[in-house]
Formats: sequence, C-alpha cells, structure tokens
Amino acid sequence: MNFGFSEEQELLRAEVRKFLDQNASLEVVRKITEEGDGTAPDLWSRMAELGWVGLPMPEAHGGVGMDFETLIVVLEELGRSLFPSPLISTVLAARAIELLGSEEQQARWIPGLADGSKIGTFALLEEIDRHDAEGIALRGESKGGVTRLSGRKCWVPDAGAADLFVVAYREGDATDAISLAVVERGASGVATVDHASMDLTKKLGDLVLDGAEVGEGDRLGTAGGVWPTVEELIDTGAILVTAEAVGAAEAGISITTEFAKQRLQFGNPIGRYQGVKHPLAEMYVDTESFKSLVYYAAWCLDERSEDLPLAASRAKAYASDALPRIGIDGVQLHGGVGYTWEYDIQLFLKRGKWMRPIYGDSDFHYERIANLGGL
Repeated sequence: MNFGFSEEQELLRAEVRKFLDQNASLEVVRKITEEGDGTAPDLWSRMAELGWVGLPMPEAHGGVGMDFETLIVVLEELGRSLFPSPLISTVLAARAIELLGSEEQQARWIPGLADGSKIGTFALLEEIDRHDAEGIALRGESKGGVTRLSGRKCWVPDAGAADLFVVAYREGDATDAISLAVVERGASGVATVDHASMDLTKKLGDLVLDGAEVGEGDRLGTAGGVWPTVEELIDTGAILVTAEAVGAAEAGISITTEFAKQRLQFGNPIGRYQGVKHPLAEMYVDTESFKSLVYYAAWCLDERSEDLPLAASRAKAYASDALPRIGIDGVQLHGGVGYTWEYDIQLFLKRGKWMRPIYGDSDFHYERIANLGGL
C-alpha cells in the first residue's frame, strides 16, 4: 500500500511552493506583519482564485470538493513560509456550516467563504479557556423566536478580519447543551477587539456580543444538541494547525542546519560537533514523528473514522511539545544572535509558542488520550 501523496498532490505542493517563493518570502512576511493590520488581502484573493481556500469545501457551493489530505499539502507549505492567512479559520467556519447547516444555509454562506470574498472563524473559547462543554458559559436568551447573545468569546483566531463567526453558546441546562450559530460582522451588538500576539503572523481577538440576535435561520443544527460536532471541529482545527506546524518545523530545522554549516568555531563549522549534530537529529526525528501522526489524523477526518478523536489528540499533543522545543533549540544553536529580530529563527520559536495552546495544549490532549484509552 502506498502511504505517500499522489502525483497530483505533489504537483499542487510544487505550485504552492512556487507561489510562496515568488510572493511570500520571509522578508515579505515580515513586512506584512509590521505594516498595516498585518494581513495580505491581495495575496489572499489570489490564493482564493487558485482554489486553495475552497479546496475542502463542497463543489455544489463553489468549493473544489477535495479532501483534507490535499489541504494538508497547502498548509505544510504555508507553515514553511509562516504566511499570515485566515485559511484555517475560514475552513473551520465552512466545515461547521457544511456539517450542520441546511442547504439554504450552505448556499447562503459557503460560496463567499470558498471564493475568499468572506472570511470566517470559529468562536469557541471564553475566559475559562477550556476545550470541553463546561468551558462554554455564554448563554442564549430566547424570546419571541429570537435568541440574544451577550458575552465575550476570547482568543478567536482572525477575529479582526472575519466577516462571519460560528459561535458556540449554551442553550439548555445539560452540560453538553451547546448550540452553534452564525453571527455576521456589522450586525447590531457585534464587535471585535484585537489582541497583541507573540506570533505576529497569527492574529487573535475577542468577539464581544451585546444583545446580538440569532434567528432560526442563523442557528446551525439542533438547539442544544451539537456538542459532538463541536468536538469534531476542535479535532479538525487541531489537525490543521499541526499540519502547518510540520512545515514550520522543517523550515526551522533547515535554517538552523544552514547556520551550523556556515558558523565557524575553533576553525570548523559548528555542525561538525556532536553538541550541534545531536539536537538537530532529535529535531528531525520529532518532526517526522508528528508528521506521520497528522497524516493519519487527516485520513481519519476524511473517512469520518471513529479513530478521529484519538488520532487528532496524538498528533496535536506531540506537536504542541515538539514545535516549541524545535524553536528553542534552533535559537540556542544560533547562539546569542538567535534571539535578535534580524534572524529568522526567532519567528519559528514564536510560531511554536502560538501553536502550543490553540485547539488544546499537550496536557489537554494527553489527558484526552488517556481517557479515550480507558485509563
């Protein structure tokens, strides 16, 4: 059995790499993050025209209709360049609408997400910062067929750029009585607040709701009955950010390896010494390990396998520890200069720090693995 990517997927990888090399070098990424609002709308539009944004979205609503395994190819290359885009956020929002929305709702929202004219995001976390149903305190107050939401969703990816938000809120007294609804920017009682982030290529913010109205046509799925789908969306997010982490880890290793070949100490490149070789080898082994885990997790996602929760947690748990460690070791192997703004390796350390908690840190996922295993 062939566990590699298909010829078509490798051709896609080559095209993505060519596009990023020409338009989104690390020098360009630095300029994007330092200027304006830190986004690149022109490049985002071109990505959408190439079909990358709508890659896993249904063809019936303007998407390409490909699988998540193919999207992994794109995400790895975006991670390699640390390219700032709301791709994962938009894919997650579209996935929620595809899984739970009616045909009318899908036709209403997915085409704009697929063609890049609209940016979506998944608003899950609150101040308590828990990835289980008990962590959702925002409660919908229903009256006259309309549900009003008042509260704050925290650490929402790409909140400042999003046009629509898939919001998780409580609608019932049971622990897992969770609902999802689409709330659009510009609606009454909807505002966002941006937050400073260590990783300037990843934008975070709060969604502030002050009596925002949710009608029956805005709710996705059954009122108070969508928690299993929310868990799947968390797994999906964990898999997608881990796929980006693969590219970031490989790029960080490459940058550090090249530095080790060029930096001379005692008349030799430092890469000749075991104190440098061994950390580089460990970085490589860690990357290959969570790469394999995320590939299997993506397959489980496409097949809607019952192994999906376990596979997603294995990949995210490993990567949540490995990528920050790769960034730290990369900086250390650069010596004192690795911490300075002029050197690119510090950007990859910051990506690891951002990636660690998003959609569950290693502690959360290792505990979940233990619970799924009956421990």
